[in-house]
Formats: sequence, structure tokens, C-alpha cells
Amino acid sequence: MQRMEKYASVVPGLLIAVAVAAAARFLERLLPIHLIGASVIALFIGMGLNALRKPSALVAGGLRFTSKRVLKLAIILLGASLSMGDILTVGKLSLMVMCFTLLTCFGGGYLVGRSLGLNWKLSNLISAGTGICGGSAIAAIAPVIDAQDRDIAYAMSATFLFDMVMILMFPFLGHWLGMSDMAYGLWAGTAVNDTSSVVAAGYAFSEAAGDFATMVKLTRTLSIIPTVLIFSVINVREKCRLNVAVEGERVNVLTLFPWFILGFLGLALFNSVGVIPAAVSAFLKDLSKFLMVAALAAIGLNTDFREMQKAGLRPMLHGFIISALVVVVALLVEMAMGLV
Repeated sequence: MQRMEKYASVVPGLLIAVAVAAAARFLERLLPIHLIGASVIALFIGMGLNALRKPSALVAGGLRFTSKRVLKLAIILLGASLSMGDILTVGKLSLMVMCFTLLTCFGGGYLVGRSLGLNWKLSNLISAGTGICGGSAIAAIAPVIDAQDRDIAYAMSATFLFDMVMILMFPFLGHWLGMSDMAYGLWAGTAVNDTSSVVAAGYAFSEAAGDFATMVKLTRTLSIIPTVLIFSVINVREKCRLNVAVEGERVNVLTLFPWFILGFLGLALFNSVGVIPAAVSAFLKDLSKFLMVAALAAIGLNTDFREMQKAGLRPMLHGFIISALVVVVALLVEMAMGLV
């Protein structure tokens, strides 16, 4: 009986998050050009509703459940759409550029974050959004490192802001530099953040560039797998260190490990070897995306914009520096490879 009451208590908040997610998906389809993803729209709608009225006790539990548990379920299902074999479709050229951009994001992001005095979780969320795939990477890593909703919202906002600038600037810069369709597609696919933004920037240059940029971006998404694993280890070690310092005794690592990652990796492995039918993989991918939108809607509903303002402009400056470095590094690598 108590368990039934517990599950029933999450229904109101869950339904509100799902309703916001559905509205965000609808608004996304209304856009004449696919510039803004439903995840960003849902986050901003949630933050707007929070500014108008704080969540009541009736829905608070459901919003927490959606932003934590449902988000983890979405990440597990995301694994069904990832396949290591996809790497082979774009070849070694894109992998070379991606290695340098990822090193720039996380190596440079670590240094920039420390110099700006940001906490390591917010700093790495911004770096992940810039280096991998915008909101999806932020959403995937957030539960692994136990990030606060405020930090998730800030990282999403920073990623979205610089994506809008890149969409406007990239086609102009690509033509000015005299890039080929392949070179531009590789540049956009590795330097622009969110998938929808890559598509917009790629096809604004040419259809061939858009096709290649999208393919590069999908391959870039696969770096979520090792990144999530690495950050899970980092967070477990950090928790152990803090617990040892506070309690003076060692803790059981098994109780700290984010076990949902095993489901994510299991589905990715099954999809890589062809166990999951294409139709099922496509369905699970769509379901994962919708649940992720719902979770981000809940995060937005839990986020007080005034709390975000307390962090000041430092996170935005972090995002700007890392985004600019990635754009430059990706271009320099292509020049060194003789593609530009």
C-alpha cells in the first residue's frame, strides 16, 4: 500500500513534465527551420513557468522523480540507438578532428573552469555540451556526476546561446574560406554543438555539406559512451574522497556506482552486434528523446532563474572560450590535414 501511494504521489508532477514536453515537441515542429531542439524549448518553458509560480508540494515529488529517475531511463534507452559500427561510415578523417576537439573541450575546459572559479560539475557539463552533442551529452552526464538542476539549466543555456551564433556565422565563414562540401561538413559536424544546430548550419551551406555534417555529428555522439564511463569513475572517486575526509572511514564503492550505465552500455552493445531490430532501435531512440525532453522540462520547472543569476557571467564566459577554441582547433586540424 505504501509503495502504491509513493508511486501515486509522483503522477501529478510527471504528467506536468510530459505535458510541457509534448508542447515543446509541437512547437519544435512548427518552426520553419529546425534551429532549436525540443529539449531547449522544454527547459525554457519550465523555467518560465517556475518564474510565474513555484511548483507546489503536490507536484514537487513528481518533478524530482522525472528529473532524476526518468532521465536515467532515457539515458538507458539512448544506448539502443548507438552503434560502434557507425564510426566506420565517416572514416578516419572525422575521428582525427574529433579527438583534438574533445581534448580541447575537456582539457581546456578544466583549466578555464579552474581559472574562473567554477565548480567542476558545471564546468564539465558545459565542456560536454560543447564537445559532444549539446543537450544530450549534458543530460547523459548530469545524473552520473549528481549535477544540480541549476547547473544543468545553465550548461544547456550556454550551449544553446553559442549554437545560435554558430548557425549564423558558419555558412558565411565556410564560403569565405572557400571550403569544399566535405571540409565544411566535417568542420560543422565537429565544432557546432547540438544536433539540430549542426543540421541547420550544414544544410545552410549545401545539401552535400549538410549530409556529411549530420553523419559526422552522429558519430561524434558515440563519444558519450566513454565520457559517461570516465565521469562515473571520477565522481565515485570524488565521493569516496569526501566521505573518507568527513567520516574518517572508507566507503563501499559499489553503493556509489551509477548502475544505470550498465543498461545504457548493454543496449549499445546489443545494437552494435545487430541484436536489436532497426524498427525497435528507432522506436527506443524516439522514446528516449521524448523522455529526455520531459526530464529537461522537469529540470526547468525546478530551476529558479534568480538562483542561476547568482553564478554571474562566468559560466557563459567559460562556454564562449571553449566554443571558440573548438571552432579554431577543428579548423586548424583540417588545415594541417590539407582539407582547407
